[in-house]
This record gives sequence, structure tokens and C-alpha cells, in this order.
Amino acid sequence: MLDLPPILVVENQPDVRTALVQGLNRSGFPVETASDGSEALDKFKSVKYSMVITDEQIPGTGGMTVLNSVKELSPHIPVVIMTANGSVNNAVEAMQAGAYDYILKPFLFEVIEKTIKKAIAPAAGHDGYASLGGQGDSPGALKKFITRNQNVEAILDRARGIAPSRATVLIQGESGTGKELLAAYIHRCSLHPEAPYIALNCAALPDTLAESELFGHEKGAFTGAVGRKIGKFELAQKGTLVLDEISEMPLALQAKLLRVLQEKEIDRIGGARPIPIETRVIAISNVGLKQAVSEGKFREDLYYRVNVIPLTLPPLRERRDDVELLAHHFLDKYRRLNHKNIGGISEAAMVVLRNHAWNGNVRELENTMERAVLIGGGENVEPEDLLLDSTENRAEPRGALAINAGRTVHAMEKELIFRTLEEVNDNRTHAAELLGISIRTLRNKLREYKEEALS
Repeated sequence: MLDLPPILVVENQPDVRTALVQGLNRSGFPVETASDGSEALDKFKSVKYSMVITDEQIPGTGGMTVLNSVKELSPHIPVVIMTANGSVNNAVEAMQAGAYDYILKPFLFEVIEKTIKKAIAPAAGHDGYASLGGQGDSPGALKKFITRNQNVEAILDRARGIAPSRATVLIQGESGTGKELLAAYIHRCSLHPEAPYIALNCAALPDTLAESELFGHEKGAFTGAVGRKIGKFELAQKGTLVLDEISEMPLALQAKLLRVLQEKEIDRIGGARPIPIETRVIAISNVGLKQAVSEGKFREDLYYRVNVIPLTLPPLRERRDDVELLAHHFLDKYRRLNHKNIGGISEAAMVVLRNHAWNGNVRELENTMERAVLIGGGENVEPEDLLLDSTENRAEPRGALAINAGRTVHAMEKELIFRTLEEVNDNRTHAAELLGISIRTLRNKLREYKEEALS
């Protein structure tokens, strides 16, 4: 379990309450429950909690009363409202009363888990490259990038410059480079940082729920639509909607998203009229969208619509001046979080960290330092605490390709291509960019090498 005060779950339906408790326990969160608002407030006055998750329609003292009472007693404690009968008015009322988020039932557990992680991130020490920022966040709750790399600092300058506009932004980069943190940074620097910030993972949405999640639906619009549902575009009104892994969005939904971006209005499923929206969209992708367009997986017209402001975060292997800085940052974070008395990182361990390929980028580095803190028992972090194979996963320095007399240009070219592919974990799009060739040329070269091997 995480070293945090428990989460208070207020839910009168036993099956829903049990499912939430089991899911949160599996994710490492300590949980306490209450079946109605009066019981919840009695507990809240006597026990310290990290956050409150309450159903809106609980008997007696309702969810909104719980929200108002919690905010009066402890304004800094995040409160999430769950409801099966959402409406724009109720959502706005909840947000104005200080709710951290307003979640409509039924929901995927991953949705509420992600909301919880964002809500308690400052208290848990999850700063740096954690995905921070959310509805109701104050600007101070959003942590800055930990970097001294000039390229990343230039990206932050550009992001800060375009943030006051309503232009759609496309953030690309490998997994673990901090793309959602950059999205949250843009929201923080926008004209309305107090407005909602909502992130939606397109890959985690079943096709049957995706349109309803984005645009909402009216009561009776389809079987199972027992009430009106407010979509993410409406909930993020005047704020920011982040569409993570947008490359995984179904093609049919891409066409509807294109219309929303063009017309600045949405249609709820079963709705009688379009609804104007003022929501800034930030699209995130860990694969090259150009490549997805060429493969027929992403609409070309939508690509140009979301690619108004392109920002690409470099992988950690291209910003090695940040490795030591981030390693010390994560060491300090996890030794405080786990109450460990570790002085620093030995020079031998730092050599391993500097030479590692970091295919998982900053996320891998953070996980490595958390593991080192947990298993290390010495005064400093040592190489054996890292559990990294520094010989198999060593980053070759640029320019280290051996040039020996008698080797052909063809052989050199072949080795360079394969070594580059290995370095970027077989990401052909990124490899082509590093090599300065088109993805088509790279494919042709690989086909040529395969035919050579078969001949």
C-alpha cells in the first residue's frame, strides 16, 4: 500500500462500493468506506483522508452536501463526484463548489484510477514527469519539467508562447518522455488555467463508448442510456481536453472529431441541436502520425487539423545531460516517500545510469530509482541496486561506429541502420528521422537486406 492517508469512498450500493474498494486496493491505495453522507462526514471529522470519492445520489445527506462540508472543513482535500444522472448544470455546480472531477457512471476503473493518481499526486510526491494537472488544480499544483537540456527548454519556451491561444496542439514523442506533463504545462500557461483540464486515453475506450465519452448522449438515445451523459468536450468547456494516444481513435470517430475541430460545436448522441464549445484540444501520440496516415490508420485531413502547433519531446538518450539531474531528483523523491536514509548515488552507479540506453525514457529512469531506493540497504545507491544490465543495454555514443579500412559503404550503411533501429527499440519512424531518410527509404533498405540474407 502507498504511504498515504486512506481514500474515503461514499457509495450506498454494496456491489459498486465493493468493486471500487477491491480495485483501489489492487492499485495500492488504502481505502475506507461509508454508505451514506452522514456516516462519511462523521468519519471525515475524526480521520485524516487523502481524498473523498462520493456518489451524488446517496441517501440522506447527498453527495453535494458532502462536497460542500469537506471543502469547508479541509479545502485542500480533493473530492470526486460520481453520478449516473449527469447534466451540464450539475457538473458546473459541482466544479464551482470545488469538486476535483465529475465522473459519470458507468465508467472504466482506469478512468477513476487515473483521476485519483492526479488528485493525490502533490501529496504523494508524484512530481517531475508524473501526469499532473486536472480540473480544479491550482497553478501551483502543476509541477515543472526537471531539465537542463537546451532542446527541452526551447520546447517549453515555444509551449509557453502558444499557450494563450486556442490553437490545437500535437505533442509527439516516445512513451515515457513526459508528453501529458507538457500538455498540463500548456494548460497552466493558458488564459484560463482555472478552467477544467481533462485527459482521455483514446486507446482505453471501447469503440461503443468512445463517441458517448467525447460528445455525450441524451436520455433514451440508445439501449442503456437511462440518463443524459455530458461528454468530455462539454466538461472541458473553456479549458483543455487532452486526447492521449489519438492514433488509436477509430476512423469513424476521427471524422466526427474533424467536424468538431472545424465547426467548434458538438452533437450529443440523440441530441436535437448542436452545442457550441470553447475547448482547447491537445492531441498526444507516441507513434508518428504521418506514418499512421500513410498506413491508412489516421485521416490525413484530421492530421493537418490537429498538427497546428507541433511539439516533439526528445527521448532521454538524446538529452543525457538530464540523466544525472533526474536521477538525483527521483532519489530524493522516493527516499522521502519511503522514509529511507540513503545519502546519494555512488559514482559507479552513476556511470551505469549514464551509459544505459533508457528505451523507456524518463519513466524507466523513475522506476529504476524507486526500485533502487526500496532494495538498497547501503549509504548510497550502488550499481547492484539498479538491477540494470549495463552491458546488454548500453547506449552507444554517437560517432562510435567502427570505420575500418576495407569495409564497404554498403556494409557500413547496413550496420548504421540496424544499430539505429536497436537504439530506438525498432521504432522505424524515429529511426528514419535520426538517419535523415524517409520511412519509405528505410523500408526499402530493410527489404534489400532481407533479400540478401535469403539469397
